[in-house]
Amino acid sequence: MNIRHDSPVRIRSERAWRTYHGGRLLDEMHGISPARDSHFPEDWISSTVRAINAGREDVVEGLNRLADADMTLKDYVAADMVAALGRDHVARMGESLGVLVKLIDAAERLGVQCHPDKAKAREFFDSPFGKTECWHIVGGREIGGEKPCVYMGFKPGVTKEKWRDVFERQDIPAMLGMLHRIEVKNGDTFFIEGGTPHAIGAGCLLVEIQEPTDYTFRTENVTPQGFEIPDRACHYGIGFDKMFECFHYEGCDEAEARRRYMVGSQVKERTDGFVRTEIIGSPRTDCFSLERFDIRRECRFAAEGDFSALYVLSGRGRLESEAGSVEMRPGDQFFVPAAAKGFSALSNDGDGLAIFRAKSAILQTGGQIHEQT
Repeated sequence: MNIRHDSPVRIRSERAWRTYHGGRLLDEMHGISPARDSHFPEDWISSTVRAINAGREDVVEGLNRLADADMTLKDYVAADMVAALGRDHVARMGESLGVLVKLIDAAERLGVQCHPDKAKAREFFDSPFGKTECWHIVGGREIGGEKPCVYMGFKPGVTKEKWRDVFERQDIPAMLGMLHRIEVKNGDTFFIEGGTPHAIGAGCLLVEIQEPTDYTFRTENVTPQGFEIPDRACHYGIGFDKMFECFHYEGCDEAEARRRYMVGSQVKERTDGFVRTEIIGSPRTDCFSLERFDIRRECRFAAEGDFSALYVLSGRGRLESEAGSVEMRPGDQFFVPAAAKGFSALSNDGDGLAIFRAKSAILQTGGQIHEQT
């Protein structure tokens, strides 16, 4: 089998099972008919991280596979880590990509949750990665007459004792009332550091970029549509006492919440052929970066010596590289190895081509480097 590391490689879509319903818009994007909502509301992108779901431990999900070879992306990286990830990256992080990207289509509100920051991830999971993440809204739909929204961060006055009390009583209205509710629109971006309580509202379609773990602490025993969540899926095996230590209880008013959690995109490059917009990156976070390319005609991607993941959100075109020319359509994704030479993305006549590019960042912390497996 001739595995190339000098050109972008096409990756198969990988839908992951989750406790909540959604995914109809993802079906439509991929041309699946009939499009429907189900327990597969997420499309994982260039993932070498296995999804972990209580009761489905024997099911391997979340690991993307190459489209033109019978191997996972994880195996492709392991075959030549330096060519795939770059020498500097491998020296610091081994075979870990250091990043995980998803496209999420929520047909119901997700349960209120938080993820560990790096300190708690090291303490409880012996992992240098927590689960700081960023959401970029790319569309949505009204569900039950309600506009898409997100819940994020505590209001003033919430303590660990008050938060645990509403959890033990499973008083969901009170729980949601302790968080800021923010209606969203296409193009909004939110940065959620580990420890921040949050929930994606029904109707949100978003790109999520995050640290490469699936550690999630849940505070609702039953999802809005009635799916029961076992205790272990709530506290992820560390127990409820430790779980409640992982929440950050610094509350703020709504104006401060918007300043704290919302991110403004920045146009970094504009030509006759394309516009490059930075969604998230340094100095806001050293965990990852996400850019959007809106291509009217052609965009040339130079060899940069690091790896990235590409996802086609809309439009049609083609990708031209040392390996030849391949068509691009909505839902397609590509892994660009560090050893890849320059390549081009071209839009079909009359079609605007929207592509997201996600990258990792060198992790500046001690501890063992590994991904959740």
